[in-house]
Amino acid sequence: MPWTTPTLYTLRSACKSYIMAALEGADALIPNSVLRVMADVNAMLANLVLQFIAWLALQLLPVTATTIWLDRWATMYLINADGSKGRKQATFASGTVNASIISITGATIAAGSLLSGANGVTYQVTAQASTSVAGTLPVSIIALNAGAISNLDSGATLAFLSPPNGVSGSASVVSLSGGTDTETDGQLQYRLLLRLANPPMGGDATDYVQWALAVPGVTRAWASPQEMGIGTMTVRFMMDGLRSNNGGFPILSDIGSVRNYIDSVRPVTVRDLFIESPIPNPINFEVSNLVNNNPTTWANIQSAIVSLLLDKAAPASCVNGVSVPPQTIYVAWVSDAILNAGGVESFDLFDINGNQLGDFVMPNNGSMASIGTIRHG
Repeated sequence: MPWTTPTLYTLRSACKSYIMAALEGADALIPNSVLRVMADVNAMLANLVLQFIAWLALQLLPVTATTIWLDRWATMYLINADGSKGRKQATFASGTVNASIISITGATIAAGSLLSGANGVTYQVTAQASTSVAGTLPVSIIALNAGAISNLDSGATLAFLSPPNGVSGSASVVSLSGGTDTETDGQLQYRLLLRLANPPMGGDATDYVQWALAVPGVTRAWASPQEMGIGTMTVRFMMDGLRSNNGGFPILSDIGSVRNYIDSVRPVTVRDLFIESPIPNPINFEVSNLVNNNPTTWANIQSAIVSLLLDKAAPASCVNGVSVPPQTIYVAWVSDAILNAGGVESFDLFDINGNQLGDFVMPNNGSMASIGTIRHG
């Protein structure tokens, strides 16, 4: 029979009843009596123990484990691209800035020089840079604070904490990326359960998915064997956090990082390996006759569609040895997601041209549905 943890109220009643049954004429029901206080304290202690046992029971299986216990499970099964085990840790952004040399005789920027950004992150020069003329000097730097916050867009400004002689107090970012946040419990649990359900098989489709997911910043991945011909493997992946400003779609350097790692672990029997970004295929539609038509409701609708695509959208892949075409986003899914958004009571759906909305079918294997234009009708 299933176990139900008794409530504190039930335990208090049970303790008082037991005392009264065992000690005829006991005053366990009288407020603030010694026996009443003892009964309540015993009930409280029993409740704490039962709560701990209930929590501990969740940690005994990876599907319900959290944080520290989830880390213990993951350490036993997961190896990351950097050789670490378990949870993928936050990484540090690195790249190049252009320092402005204001001295006509040039200047030298020593390794270890520090800069700071408006994001509150401190950066350090990794290699000495010097020039004998005024102008722009490229300088390599790395963040001293880990996480996605350490990434900056091209053109952002950093300030030298102690500007070297002949150097302007600020520098302009050329490229500064690679900083990723520590893997969340949800992301780690997904990788762990995928690994437990799919033990290493020497290079099947799921192995490639797990190898891609082991790279910092990769949040979703798909493998499609034979798509480019016999003996080939195509891997596509997303970086929803690191490349959020790009819709989660990876850039060229990300593709290189994933390729380098997979090349180091994959079997040599694969003739051609293709590492690619999915091709964004925006879904566009119009929501008309919306009840509670206000900015908050529209924000909730936008968020609901983003969540739908995170859960459902996928390029061509292989599931249990069977090739699966890119995922069609059905209009019923879209309608259901909007209906469950906060503030929505009723609405009508149309395509951008005002016609009846149909399913969003992907045009080719590499395509994946992405957020497009959601127009107010």
